[in-house]
Amino acid sequence: MKQNGIENILKKHQQIPVVTVSDMNEVEQVRNAVAGRGIQCVEITLRTPFAWDAIRHLKDNFSDELSVGVGTVCSENEVGQCVKYGVDFIVSPGSTVNLINSLEKSGIPFLPGVATPSEIIQALEQKCDHLKFFPANLFGGIEALKMYGALFNAVKFCPTGGINEANYREYLKLDNVVSVGGSWLCK
Repeated sequence: MKQNGIENILKKHQQIPVVTVSDMNEVEQVRNAVAGRGIQCVEITLRTPFAWDAIRHLKDNFSDELSVGVGTVCSENEVGQCVKYGVDFIVSPGSTVNLINSLEKSGIPFLPGVATPSEIIQALEQKCDHLKFFPANLFGGIEALKMYGALFNAVKFCPTGGINEANYREYLKLDNVVSVGGSWLCK
């Protein structure tokens, strides 16, 4: 199964809330905001010291109603932590051969990040055809994805970075976009 089944996660969740938890008191608010939108997944970024505690809390208390993913995964050690915590999916802002190998071995669905044609080709060489396009707003957004659709017709993207309430529907209209991620979903 390619990328440990990430395609199933992305198809099931067209909108993925990307959340940076700065305080453990925010965890319940995040869960309520996501549930209030009828969304059943969340990506917690590893950008604060509270991230792993938030992930554990969500997995321990809401795993029956919420797919819990980890974002900003950049190392083999962090992949190992994801395995330990039993997360549902992993998202990386970039990709290397070593990181993709580690993600593949984890058995957890994963989405490696790319921004440029060379990075897309490198991911394809590693048998990855579902990719995070990040940061979308800084690397051409919708117009870049249209071009990538013509160049890489087998690749599906989940763009993040600059995706918001005003533009996410335009992204989802693209044939090569399977889902979108953004922080606006928890505001």
